Amino acid sequence: MLKNLALYLAAVPNPGRQAPAALSDKVNLVLGITAWAGTAAGVAGVLITGATMAVSLKRGESSEHMGRLGMVLGGCVLVATAGPLVTFVFA
Repeated sequence: MLKNLALYLAAVPNPGRQAPAALSDKVNLVLGITAWAGTAAGVAGVLITGATMAVSLKRGESSEHMGRLGMVLGGCVLVATAGPLVTFVFA
């Protein structure tokens, strides 16, 4: 019984952890474009929030701009730390 079990366990394939080079290149390209787009969206969000705050101040209106700015900055932090967090968890 144990001899048969050892034969079955010996036949189980053990693939390596390296992805094919062609796939890695494509995934890195998509991740790079996504990171660039996330950074651009964060910068645009800060600029738009700042412009909205300036216009509201000029009009004498008060609004919840600091909450919006906090959400935009939180998103920027999330985009900036996504790569290192994934590397820390899965490496």
